[in-house]
Amino acid sequence: MEDKHYAVLIDADNISSKYIAYILDEMTKYGVITYKRIYGDWTSPQAGRWKDALMENSIVPIQQFRNTVGKNATDSTLIIDAMDILYTGNVDGFCIVSSDGDFTRLASRLKESGMDVIGMGENKTPRSFRAACSVFTDLELLLEAAEEEEETPVRKQKRIPENIISQAVIENAIIEIVIENDDKGRPTGLGEIGSRLQKKYSDFDVRNYGYSSLSTFIEEIDNFDLQKVNNTVIVRLKEDNGNKKQVTDFAIACVREAGSRGVELAALGQKIHVKYPGFKAKEYGYSTLSKFISSIKVLKIESVHENRKMVYIKGNER
Repeated sequence: MEDKHYAVLIDADNISSKYIAYILDEMTKYGVITYKRIYGDWTSPQAGRWKDALMENSIVPIQQFRNTVGKNATDSTLIIDAMDILYTGNVDGFCIVSSDGDFTRLASRLKESGMDVIGMGENKTPRSFRAACSVFTDLELLLEAAEEEEETPVRKQKRIPENIISQAVIENAIIEIVIENDDKGRPTGLGEIGSRLQKKYSDFDVRNYGYSSLSTFIEEIDNFDLQKVNNTVIVRLKEDNGNKKQVTDFAIACVREAGSRGVELAALGQKIHVKYPGFKAKEYGYSTLSKFISSIKVLKIESVHENRKMVYIKGNER
């Protein structure tokens, strides 16, 4: 298969020169870089630090004077160039390197034209720009990975960036994928999970959570088992081992203890999570806690005044 061709456009006003080598190295995963351009005011004193990085990596600097104080002319120039390159038809995608949310609309527009859009920026990059890209990578992540390779065997503790999707959200998304496939009677491959997570969360990257591979990331989550079938790694939910019955019996006991007054659904959910911190209704095939409770034959959920949901033992409801 022929390599895809990309235009790498860098906003020098929002990116440090220390990332340049890592940006270009990361792009080798996607294809061939056809355009390498960087935008900024190269007459400013701060631009001096860029000189060596640009020469070593053969990046074309595009001059943009600051015509008006407080206005970022660099953004406009980069956007105009991106659209010009788009209309040449010479590339399959773009890499927009910036921590500025102002490029959100550009990323969306390029995707509308069928382009792959690889975003790169620092942790502070707004979610709007991250979500608009096909894939988004935190630059600190690339730098940390390179630094750790040079460290002694005593590694520093991995720092989880603040501006990323929580691991719990990713875990729930994987559960949904596996259950969806189970309902259709087909197995869930590791590759499918990686692909669907990337489509749902453009900045999903296992390196953000301290792992080098998706398989290791999933293996260390208690809810999943990985099994190799021929040349495919299959992801399955772990067997229940009686946990569902324990949770069910506990829920019934809580409602019985309350008698005819019943238990508010939210309060019952809190009790269950205190007793069983790892409980997730989705692990048992239910989209919500209320669906799980409704599946228990002796329990019944009723809506009362102010839309409160109460749980009763059947026959005891008011």
